[in-house]
Amino acid sequence: MPRRGDVWLVDFDPSVGAEIRKVRPAVVLGRDWVGHLPLRVVVPLTNWKPYYTQSPWLVPIPASAANGLHKDSGADAFQVKSVSELRFTRYLGVVSAQELVAIAKAVAYVVGAP
Repeated sequence: MPRRGDVWLVDFDPSVGAEIRKVRPAVVLGRDWVGHLPLRVVVPLTNWKPYYTQSPWLVPIPASAANGLHKDSGADAFQVKSVSELRFTRYLGVVSAQELVAIAKAVAYVVGAP
């Protein structure tokens, strides 16, 4: 069962248009106790680019043994989505508490929350 703060490989296909696609890592952001459906709120990760530092919706997630990532990544809060638990293919690790807070703040920025 994916839990808040976990990093999993998630199969985002099929996708439409500019939606994130293929199997890629994502951070589980949704609270573990919210909802009754077998869905989880995730923020997909993408390869980190230095110019992303100018985008408040992209949170740097450096590769580490704890998160299981092999390259520096960015949590793309603009692509936040609920996905079926059936889309989770492999557990990788966990992000730090500070990274999780930063991702939640980036999602709040995207949706215009205070």
